Amino acid sequence: MNVTDFFVQGDDIVLRQSELDLDQTLDCGQAFRWERISPDTYHGYFLNNELTISELQEKGVFKLHNVSEEQFRSVWFDYFDLGSDYSKMIETLSEDETLSKAVKQYRGTRILRQDPWETISSFIISQNNNIPRIKLIISRLCEHYSAYPSFEDMKAETVDTLSYLRAGFRAKYIVDAVGRFNSGEMTTEKIKTLSTDDARDELMKIKGVGPKVADCALLFGFHKLDAFPKDVWVKRVMAQYYPDGLPECTKGIEGVAQQYLFQYIRTVKT
Repeated sequence: MNVTDFFVQGDDIVLRQSELDLDQTLDCGQAFRWERISPDTYHGYFLNNELTISELQEKGVFKLHNVSEEQFRSVWFDYFDLGSDYSKMIETLSEDETLSKAVKQYRGTRILRQDPWETISSFIISQNNNIPRIKLIISRLCEHYSAYPSFEDMKAETVDTLSYLRAGFRAKYIVDAVGRFNSGEMTTEKIKTLSTDDARDELMKIKGVGPKVADCALLFGFHKLDAFPKDVWVKRVMAQYYPDGLPECTKGIEGVAQQYLFQYIRTVKT
């Protein structure tokens, strides 16, 4: 059974969640606005919401600092996907030998429910880039706007006005995405209603967006758990363990399996 309970402790929320690991969830490349500020503590943002979260001495117990019960229920409960039963998904995925090893080692990995626009634009920035530089570019964007900007906020941006980001060729892709969403040609509401295949095709209309960026946006920003982003590591997993395709136990939760496999393949000795 997936265990999620919490209680208010002064100005903080104490959360018990057996399937959550801060490193595996916040530092795995699915979100770029989190920094580890001590061995057990992360500080970061979801849109305009700021959070410091620590794992306490008892494993699986966390403190969300300076968070009210209302903020926890309305923002962070959904953000950390605490309503989903990861223990059930882990049990299902464990039917496969390789995935069984992956989930045992990385069972604290969760798929964050991020903002669709932030995720689309962040993964456009991520193309052919490393995580420290991605974080730096996004930090410049947030500093310029004093928060993560919506596409409406960015309506007047051009490649030249975005020069402060030092994002290189990615600037023209950001401008194209901003234009498509502001014109109404593309909407997050429509993408949410589409099948994963159709939603991928829709996002790939944005200049510079290929299958991997589109699938990252769908998995992390639209919570389409059957999206399966393939980077160099995941392609290595597929070639080594699943040359004939993923096992049946992943059906419908391929994206969850992807996160376990992505972390596992980078540490396993081959």
